[in-house]
Formats: sequence, structure tokens, C-alpha cells
Amino acid sequence: MKFGLRYCNTDKYAVDTALAVELVQAGEQAGFESAWTVEHTVIPSGYESVYPYSESGKIAGGAEDLVLPDPLIWMAHMAGATSTINLGTAVLILPQHSPVVCAAQIATLDHMSGGRVLLGIGVGWLKEEFDAIGVPFERRGPRTDEYVAAMRELWANDCATFHGEFVHFTDTYCLPRPVGGNVPIIVGGDTDYAARRAGRLGDGYFPARDTPQERIDLARRTAEECGRDPEALEITMPMPADPDDVPKMKARGVDRLVVPVTAMAGMPTLIDSPETALRFGDIIAKYSDL
Repeated sequence: MKFGLRYCNTDKYAVDTALAVELVQAGEQAGFESAWTVEHTVIPSGYESVYPYSESGKIAGGAEDLVLPDPLIWMAHMAGATSTINLGTAVLILPQHSPVVCAAQIATLDHMSGGRVLLGIGVGWLKEEFDAIGVPFERRGPRTDEYVAAMRELWANDCATFHGEFVHFTDTYCLPRPVGGNVPIIVGGDTDYAARRAGRLGDGYFPARDTPQERIDLARRTAEECGRDPEALEITMPMPADPDDVPKMKARGVDRLVVPVTAMAGMPTLIDSPETALRFGDIIAKYSDL
């Protein structure tokens, strides 16, 4: 079993860079495999879009209080302060980005960090954010699928060509390439749409909450229907409140458990400081061989 630190660019770690570095370094020392970020470029005041992960339909706290550093820049800083821990997005809202620019940014970060990037992607839910950025909210699902294909084309080839509905380039160089010619793409989202997308094109599936087993099965079944190896689809889920339940999560087919480092609705915070991250090393040692 792998273990990750979740949403490390939020709350006190968003405003205190030194504390964030201390947290991720402590996680690396304790044996955490990964540290994860989250993205919102802007949050317009008075938004009407429904946040899907709370009963209120709103993000906890007001938009004016949510400090959220850009995940890729934050990860670049952490890459320079660490040596082994992987750095992931959970999620990068892919349809808000140029896939060509994003491919270059991700490849550069992966190259310079020694192959430590995990690209978690989502389609987004906040229409007002899309409007502020100036990209269409409609058809963001098909756009995301094509962006993934275009980015992989740039990563896999010295000179790439791609022509789709949204993306076009011919005989195009995007260097440096990622270590190994690819970056794992992990699809986020606690919906059947996200599960099927993960099965179709993802290297992994990362629902935001403890999703029903049927949804994990849907992701794997979709992979098999698409001629892909369902067992190769890496499943990431939240850490259970009771560490003794880790074997149960493994029995469900979960490969990685992520532990929140800030308070989240309905999810336990087992780590609230660099010190508790270090102490969590005992749990990692106990279950890492599962």
C-alpha cells in the first residue's frame, strides 16, 4: 500500500511556505510516497455553481479567505526541497489549460524532478471560474479527453502531430520530454463519468471521497471493455479514520491511501503538522507491504 499527503497547498500550508516545505520533507522522511495539491485559479464571489462535495453546495469558507497557490509552481518549489517523494495534482482542472503549454510545463517539472510528477486531472465544476479564465464550460468532458491524447502525443514523440476537434499541431517539438516519455494521468472525480473516463484513458482513478465499490468496479470494467488491463488502473482513496481498516481498503482493490493535512468535511485529519506526519511513519511501515 502506498500513502500520500493530501491537499498540501491549502490552509496554513498555503500561506506559510516554510511550514509547507517542513511538512513535505517530514512526509518524505516518514515514507510517504506522494504529496498532493489541488487547483482553483480564481473563485468568483457569489458563484452559483454547486460544489459537489458538501451539503451546502459551497466550498468551506468564503472565496475571499481561500488562499490557493498554483499547484505546478508549488510542486516545482517542493521538488527542489525534496528528493524522492512524488508530487501530484488532485486535481488540475485540465480543460482550463492549453494542453500544449500544460504538456511543456508538466514535462519540464517531471524532467527536473527526476520523474516524480503524478498528473491528477478533472473536468471542473465552477462555471464562473471558466468564464473568468475565458474558456468554455460546455463540452469540457470531450475537451479533457482530447487534451489528454494531445499531451501524450507530445510526450511520446520527438516530433509530434495531432489533429482533433479542439487541438491541432503538426511536426511539433516539445522538449524536454518526461522521464520515460510519459507522466501518469490519474482521473479524479466521484461520479460514474469520471470512473468511466479513468477506465478509458487513465493510469489511475482518484475519487474525491470514499466512493462506492461499484464505482471502482465500473472504472476497471470500462478499462477491460476498452482493451486495457483493468488491474493496471491504480486506485487512490482517502485514508480510513481507523488505520486498522487499511487491509480492508486493500481488499477493495485500493493501491494508495491519501491522508488530509487540513480539516475536510466528513474526512478525518490524522496529520495536522510536520510532527504528526513523521509519527505516521509507524503506520506506513506496518502496512507498506500490503
